[in-house]
Amino acid sequence: MADLAIVVVNWNVREMLAACLRSVQADLASSRLVAKIWVVDNASTDGSVDMLRRDFPDIQLIAGDKNLGFAAGNNAALRAMGFDTPQQEAVKLPAAVLLLNPDTELHSGALQTLVDFFNSNAQAGVAGARLLYGDGSFQHSAFDFPGLWQLAIELLPVPGRLIESKLNGRYARSLYEQGRPFRVGHPLGAAMCVRAEAIEQVGLLDEQFHMYAEEVDWCKRIVSAGWAAYCVPSATVTHYSGQSTTQVESDSFVNLWTSRRRFYGKHYRPLKVWLAAQIVRLGMRRKASQDRDAAQRGELVPETVAERQQCYDRVVTIWLHPQTRPRRNGQEEYA
Repeated sequence: MADLAIVVVNWNVREMLAACLRSVQADLASSRLVAKIWVVDNASTDGSVDMLRRDFPDIQLIAGDKNLGFAAGNNAALRAMGFDTPQQEAVKLPAAVLLLNPDTELHSGALQTLVDFFNSNAQAGVAGARLLYGDGSFQHSAFDFPGLWQLAIELLPVPGRLIESKLNGRYARSLYEQGRPFRVGHPLGAAMCVRAEAIEQVGLLDEQFHMYAEEVDWCKRIVSAGWAAYCVPSATVTHYSGQSTTQVESDSFVNLWTSRRRFYGKHYRPLKVWLAAQIVRLGMRRKASQDRDAAQRGELVPETVAERQQCYDRVVTIWLHPQTRPRRNGQEEYA
């Protein structure tokens, strides 16, 4: 059994992907781990696949003919490993799987630290690394599960001191600085390690999340099944953040809020979802007003304001008038 499988889903970030893979290979070379690297390419047009075949011939490459998104891309690799395989088929699965963004670089010892943590903590189903921005500054690496307060703090005029607070799902920086693992709701999917037994118990990522919130949903399911999620600050990863999604900003904005709506509808009761939708409606109205003010100051052109307004309208429609079907427990599921 391999100690670890590393899965990277790539879309048009060839140079960052190469740097990421070099850091993975270097970290593996200095460890005691038996591991395999998988790259799922989502139909990149920047020469990523040619680069992979030329410079990294030993990786397991899945070259797609369309953009599957994060969840389906990772699932393609998980299925190729043998997850989601009928029980009668004997498959040697890795002990754990690390989901890693292509805009990351591992610091020395990160992989061994995560595997050692799993080996010494039988109840841990998910472990995330400590993330740093490209300039070395602090990045929040894990969060509590989203609720009403997080939406209100993000979208409405509230005191700025709440942004870094527990109400906004943040964990104190002192917890990261102490260097000891601490329990969280979920780590960021940029560097998230999941125990094989937890994957087998809850299943693969939900592919209805095309982009965003898929790792939050996965962790919610894993934690609800009795496993614990942790941040392991002694495993450090540089995360350059958002390099793929900034290529399509309007679509990314709508995808983000669509996925959030699906998460709330899937995991929370109708009243909480309704209250969340009202906050989103007010927040999108506030964003539109801010854009109009910026246009009057000459900071935005009318075309940009109009494009953003269309995005805000789409988000409000998605939250207030989703297509739903009933679930056994009375909750709804975004279709």
